[in-house]
Amino acid sequence: MTENLDPRTPVLVGVGQHAERVDDPDYRGLSAVGLAVAAANQAIADAAGKGIAAAIDTIAAIRQFEISTPIGFAPLGRSTNVARSIARDLGADPQRAILEVTGGQGPQHLVSELGDAIARGESEVVLLVGSEAISTARHFSGAEDKPDFSDDPGGTVEDRGYGLRGIVTLPQVRHGLVDATSQYALLEHARRARLGLDRATYAATMGELFAPFTTVAAANPLAAAPTERTAEELMTVTERNRMVADPYPRFVIARDQVNQGAAVLMMSLAAARRLGVPEERYVFLHGRADTAEQSIIDRPDLGASPAAVLAVTHALEVAGVTTDDLAHLDLYSCYPIAVAAVCDGTGLSADDPRGLTATGGLPFFGGAGNNYSMHGIAEIVSRVRATPGAYGLVGANGGMLSKYSAGVYATTPRSWPVVDSAALQAELDAAPRVPTTSTPDGWATIETYTVKHERAGDVGIVVGRLESDGRRFFAMTAPGDADVVDLLTGEQEPLGARVYVRSFGYGNRVVLTKERAAELFPAAARGLRDDYEHVSVRRDGRVLEVTLERPAVRNALHAAAHVELDEIFDAYAADPELWVAIITGAGDDAFCAGNDLTASMGDLPWFPDSGFGGLTSRKGLLKPVIAAVNGTAMGGGFEIVLACQLAVATQSATFALPEVKVGLFAAAGGVVRLPRAIPEKIANELILTGRSIQADEALRLGLVSRVVPDGGALAAARGLAAEIVGVSPTSVRLSLEVMAATRGIADPVEAARHETDAMDQLLISEDTLEGIMAFGEKRQPVWKNR
Repeated sequence: MTENLDPRTPVLVGVGQHAERVDDPDYRGLSAVGLAVAAANQAIADAAGKGIAAAIDTIAAIRQFEISTPIGFAPLGRSTNVARSIARDLGADPQRAILEVTGGQGPQHLVSELGDAIARGESEVVLLVGSEAISTARHFSGAEDKPDFSDDPGGTVEDRGYGLRGIVTLPQVRHGLVDATSQYALLEHARRARLGLDRATYAATMGELFAPFTTVAAANPLAAAPTERTAEELMTVTERNRMVADPYPRFVIARDQVNQGAAVLMMSLAAARRLGVPEERYVFLHGRADTAEQSIIDRPDLGASPAAVLAVTHALEVAGVTTDDLAHLDLYSCYPIAVAAVCDGTGLSADDPRGLTATGGLPFFGGAGNNYSMHGIAEIVSRVRATPGAYGLVGANGGMLSKYSAGVYATTPRSWPVVDSAALQAELDAAPRVPTTSTPDGWATIETYTVKHERAGDVGIVVGRLESDGRRFFAMTAPGDADVVDLLTGEQEPLGARVYVRSFGYGNRVVLTKERAAELFPAAARGLRDDYEHVSVRRDGRVLEVTLERPAVRNALHAAAHVELDEIFDAYAADPELWVAIITGAGDDAFCAGNDLTASMGDLPWFPDSGFGGLTSRKGLLKPVIAAVNGTAMGGGFEIVLACQLAVATQSATFALPEVKVGLFAAAGGVVRLPRAIPEKIANELILTGRSIQADEALRLGLVSRVVPDGGALAAARGLAAEIVGVSPTSVRLSLEVMAATRGIADPVEAARHETDAMDQLLISEDTLEGIMAFGEKRQPVWKNR
């Protein structure tokens, strides 16, 4: 049957699964590596060939949860190279070892990717394997005598990184969207909104979708929760089945407390024949597709998954079949919407008699981390072997419906399916994106929502649309304000409800009314105060002096200091009697050492919309600010200097953007302003190495206009301010205005000819008339700033 196929045609020849529960009488407490090895040995045995382990040239390991993010933690220790640990214990020594990116799409994606490698002749025998021992880690968490799963097998590995770009974003983190459950809950309510269902009716549909999954799980000896439940049981909130994030009680959420491993063995037809694998073990991939979805905030319909639907429909198209031709299905089921979104787009029904899972699904069989779909593939392979000629579908989902891989399997021989993945993704990428804003303010409507039920209290998270322009935003409920949470959990329908949103540096907050916003977030008093905690101000005629008063931390700034500086420079901008400002640091050691990282440990550092120090992102400030650099200007401190119109420095002052040395970058304007202020190559060197420069080099580069003896920065800044106060404030303002308006025009002639109303303003300015008259009368002008 396979004689006419290319000998490099990839074929699946072996699958294996292994699981143990902590209450099993024969529980062994295997590590993740141990579970994976057990599954891999089963896959090798399932192939029924000879010398297979020694023939493996590529091993691809699925990333465990404990190494799926930069902050992952392995309480019992872990392997430094899980793929090589597994290979060693199998007696294999593959030339290539891979550690796949995070995401449940990984197993099916690797079947496609490494199948391509086999078809090109780059590989012959490939083992895909993964596991989780999360239940065991939890079981031993409080034990004194814990096993140590640490291992250092050595060897090379192709570590592909976490692959979380676009899945974990700063706006999501700032608004409590750090867990999968709350994000899927947003998508679930968005789907409910599209379908026009009330909460009770929609909850019933989720239960009806997953009840058949529990039946499959109850019959699966490898299931972590083999209990059959009714739809009502699944959705009835009890002490055991607590509400985690509306609309999800615990029973319908992927169960990660598992000890499960699964493996798939692939090889070329030539290798299968050479190793003596019987043809009845062969399973062919008939169709496949891999797609990626837009980031959550950009998706036109939050309750749908075009990427998942396209992956499934394209895989079916490549296989030359339809959903009606499928005998077996396993759709990724971490949450109800992961299944429902595929059903919505493909015509599958929740009560399809064929069933939508072959394992029992992630909440009931178990959500073995990123490796669940390896179990799905193993089950589908076993089923299509038992029904020769029948087709089986695997749908594998990663992230928040972010990445989807689909595969169609059958025993019927066929050539390796060729797919233009780039063209497929281009089709998705061409879809329009929703306009968004990270700084919403004003009346809005709720597009979707969830409420996280945490020990510290209930927290509401909203995706809203501004009434003014329809832009979408994330927001949270305000601490101490139960009104919005009551709306989200009460009898009134929250979807489409009107709310009021305010934007702050730490995130967006929603309340029910504008008046409530004013009550919870009172506006800062206008004008300057005498009681700042982290900054001092001194008013000297037309000059405002601002001193950073945190010498114990070298004037490094934290959130509270940023808020004070924001208020101060707001007052400076609004006060017509203040014409020049000076900013400096207390003491002689440092101007500003940047961000006070110690003050924001455990939390994201933030500053107001006006930026670091209230200056680096401030718009429309048409008054000069002079930086009096009296020591070190590091990181954000240097960025303040770059944001100022003028700067003077002492001889011992130093400047640097050292963020790259601690895994950050100069995000408060340094990477933007420095290349515009000095020659590009020098700027690149300073940014990419974190090298510091002395005051004399800063002067040569034009970063400061004057260098003075130590201790003389403030006096020099005062002298410069006095010179500016001596000229027309209107002319100063209009000069800054025109410079700002023409900064983006490269051609100097075009820039000079750029039309503004600056000259019109001069024509009607009292200061213009005063300057001309004073010149004619040979006296000092008396400026009015009018």
